Amino acid sequence: MHLHKILPAEWAKQSIVQLTWPHANTDWNYMLDEVNECFKNIALAIIKQQNLLIVCSNAADVKALLGDVDYTRITFVETASNDTWARDHGGISVFENGERTIYDFTFNGWGKKFDAHLDNQITYKLAEEGVFAESKYQNMKHFVLEGGSIESDGKGTLLTTSTCLLSENRNDSTKDEIEGKLKEFFGVSNVLWLHHGYLAGDDTDSHIDTLARLCPNDTIAYVQCKDENDEHFEELQKMELELRAFKNVEGEPFKLLALPMADAVHDEGERLPATYANFLIINNAVLVPTYNSPKDKIAIDQLQLVFPDRGVVGIDCSTLIKQHGSLHCVTMQYPL
Repeated sequence: MHLHKILPAEWAKQSIVQLTWPHANTDWNYMLDEVNECFKNIALAIIKQQNLLIVCSNAADVKALLGDVDYTRITFVETASNDTWARDHGGISVFENGERTIYDFTFNGWGKKFDAHLDNQITYKLAEEGVFAESKYQNMKHFVLEGGSIESDGKGTLLTTSTCLLSENRNDSTKDEIEGKLKEFFGVSNVLWLHHGYLAGDDTDSHIDTLARLCPNDTIAYVQCKDENDEHFEELQKMELELRAFKNVEGEPFKLLALPMADAVHDEGERLPATYANFLIINNAVLVPTYNSPKDKIAIDQLQLVFPDRGVVGIDCSTLIKQHGSLHCVTMQYPL
């Protein structure tokens, strides 16, 4: 029997969203109170709409932070972790002949930059704990892949970046070989590669979810840089030209929705990868990272245009970018 596979779009109906909570043995240790507050705000926004999975070292500590909330919507799993980037160590949901299967790829710290041996075991632990009881679990450890590096429209198109997927410390394969694997794993027929675009301070080798995002109605929301004096100007202009040339599975061009380039944020002289493209789509809402800038409202208003039926909610993620990620990076959705 031919296995029909679909990698659902993020705006498909979801059952749960995963957060892997910071603790004292993560890189957040020096600013734990600050990051706990940010995670709490994200958690509260999620449980207004749907169920939440919290992976943590100590559930009692997290409950003390959350206080009096609806715990019927929260599943806690206690397990060890190196860090908090659930987008990249979380399972990726694929529907095989209509049945949800959780693919557990290898996460190797974005090309062996950071230790990730504990994070790499989390999805298996969740399967063992029965969190995915209604789904199959598929070991995909022969391939290195992070959720933040791919975007799907649920209709056969996958969007990614060559700098990330072709980096030699991940799979050390050719573009044709990687594209063949993506088609095999996810049942897609149309793989779109961005060769331009980056953010200063980004550890991921240009994850697509920091630059350009597939949205409903054949729309791509992307970071647009208009400041010729910004170091990103030339690369993001080239990226925009690439996006304009992309076609969907029907051969039609995508509609483009520009998001502002976030104001430059620096930490000890280093520019941080602030981006409005790192939003999370959940049931009935879109959670948008904000950075205490007048551009926050522009980004929210733009995303409201492409998500008219969802509340678009800003969440201050100035804390998250200090560890070089943002809102989408710390979450992973599991569709129904």
